[in-house]
Amino acid sequence: MRKCIRMLVATIVTAVCCGMTGPVTADTYPSRPITIIVPFAAGGPFDTVARILAEGMRGPLDQPIIIENVAGAAGSLGVSRVARASPDGYTLSIGNWGTHVVNGAIYSLSYDTYADFEPIALLSNSPELIVAKSAVPANDLKQFIAYLKNNSDKASMGTSGVGSSGHVAGFLFQKATGTSFQFVPYRGLAPAMQDLIGGRTDMMIDMPSNSLPYIRSGAIKAFAVMDKQRLASAPDIPTVDEAGLPGFYATIWYALWAPKGTPKDIITKLNAAVRMALADPTVQKRLATIDQTIFPPEQQTPEALRVYHKSEIDKWWPIIKDANIKIQ
Repeated sequence: MRKCIRMLVATIVTAVCCGMTGPVTADTYPSRPITIIVPFAAGGPFDTVARILAEGMRGPLDQPIIIENVAGAAGSLGVSRVARASPDGYTLSIGNWGTHVVNGAIYSLSYDTYADFEPIALLSNSPELIVAKSAVPANDLKQFIAYLKNNSDKASMGTSGVGSSGHVAGFLFQKATGTSFQFVPYRGLAPAMQDLIGGRTDMMIDMPSNSLPYIRSGAIKAFAVMDKQRLASAPDIPTVDEAGLPGFYATIWYALWAPKGTPKDIITKLNAAVRMALADPTVQKRLATIDQTIFPPEQQTPEALRVYHKSEIDKWWPIIKDANIKIQ
């Protein structure tokens, strides 16, 4: 009898312990801090967007949101960390066009940039700018394209590296305009911009947060915003539609993902927290100061991100592969 009682007690204790350490459910999630992996170093636009979002999500989730910077290999080291993480909602990936679209076409990755993640929400985007050295003899985009055609043997474009947004958009620009010029890769945007300012290269396709201070000081020229609408922070720069290159759009968009297999109810909670954060006037103001446009509410759903992500892969992968862009 005593042996039977001991076995019964042991069974009950085991069941209780298993219940305490079992899978996370929507009723208990989140019960501890959540980590968002930023796949680049601290201080840049990527990191800034993540920290603004994390601050906005902290209240709705009632838990701290920790930002962890895991830089390297154009963001693929940080993204792979999330791909391997437990699908429990406590390790998330903030990514963009480069990390979740371009890298899949130019790197041999240990994960699938589309299939190995559960979409949470689209966040914000910022259009690229077509900029040139101040000495270029052109006053608008049409004149600049003519200049490039007349100087195809010596014209050059600086980029922040092979496979970067500017590099890929540059190939698209050549295809759209019938121009030809040399690509000059640098180790980041800062040295590329310094050579543009110094007149050693002719052009860049760059983010507003990087270019606008130099445009305002007259160190470089801006010919067009690669979007349907002008920048609120620089309303004097025309759109590509207005400048004579209609439909030539390129934006750097940001989104949030969880590892594949994360329960749907947890994704729903995270999506609700993101939507609340993006509706917060303080978050909106902070994102606007770095020229980020928040996606409209109807595009902030997991399914909208899934569809948008796939459409970006379908658009850009053929361009990247046609240009034979590869990491050496």
